[in-house]
Amino acid sequence: MIKLFIANLKMMVRGKQALFWSLVFPLMFTVIFGFFFGSGTTSAGTVVLINNSNSQIAKSFQTTAEKSELFKIKTDVDESQAKDLLKKAQISAIVVVPENFGNMAPNSPKEIKVIDDPANAQTNGIVIGFVNQFLTIANFQALSAQPIFSVVEEKNNDRDLTYFDFVLMGLIGLALMNASVQGIAITMANYREDKILKRITTTPLRTWKFVMAEVLSRLVLNVFQISLILIIGIYFFHAHIYGNIGLIFLFSLLGGLLFQSIGFMVSSIAKSTDAAQGMSVAITIPMMFLAGVFFPIDQLPKWLYSIVQYLPLAPLLRMIRQIGIEAASPFTNPMNIIIVLAWIAVTLTISMLKFRLTDE
Repeated sequence: MIKLFIANLKMMVRGKQALFWSLVFPLMFTVIFGFFFGSGTTSAGTVVLINNSNSQIAKSFQTTAEKSELFKIKTDVDESQAKDLLKKAQISAIVVVPENFGNMAPNSPKEIKVIDDPANAQTNGIVIGFVNQFLTIANFQALSAQPIFSVVEEKNNDRDLTYFDFVLMGLIGLALMNASVQGIAITMANYREDKILKRITTTPLRTWKFVMAEVLSRLVLNVFQISLILIIGIYFFHAHIYGNIGLIFLFSLLGGLLFQSIGFMVSSIAKSTDAAQGMSVAITIPMMFLAGVFFPIDQLPKWLYSIVQYLPLAPLLRMIRQIGIEAASPFTNPMNIIIVLAWIAVTLTISMLKFRLTDE
């Protein structure tokens, strides 16, 4: 079994295309999200500020905007050029301060204009919210009044968390899913087509040793995947991991076993390698977008959430995030573990009932 285990590792390394999808593909997502959301980045992009007023309020607004970490300020273009940049999606919005804004003359302008793209709803909300907040303070100062009501933020923990921290845990699950489901399903289907599985029955090698060698070699690949994602996320993009790294690996490998069992189920049903590949994609792509890799699934419509919360990837991600981000024990919500184990039991049962050594 040891020799077969080593042989499987060598074949995985030599399979450049499979190795790309297993290692490079999830790392690409890690780097992309790291550049956009890592290192505590909360920028809404670049905003063109056209300040046509020399009043003290207008100058204060520009200074405040330039010091803000919400966006980058660009001031070296006129309104026509800025609108062209906005159409090309090279900037996020345009803020125009009209001439004489902030002067106390009765006929002086009283509004700051924001030009934005309706497609960028989240960015628009940030820019307009910033402008409104500044003008609210300016109004109170102009009236020599103090606000009566205000909001006080109280955080339920002292952890510094970002969206990238959330996504990083999701990318671990994504990597495990893609490598295990597609790797096992396509490999086993290919072995059946090439009569390799049938030949195994004519050798002294026991079937369980063959399967165990395949499983262990995939788990080694999973360890490399998890390690690379965490190393890049933590040391290059300053992701925050507050939980036990060992537990992250342990429960991630439980996820590896989960998705390998799904891969075996697919290979037991598929009649060919092409069919196995198509079925694998049909399983992994919906889960990538619906099981919570990139956003919390509780934001989905209630009827959809009631379904997708039981997808194999969803409880796994809840456990990993519970460990890594919340620094909590995965056993505080045992239902996640129960769902994962139930999926493993169901898929292995189907595999044992349907799996055949040949396609005949």
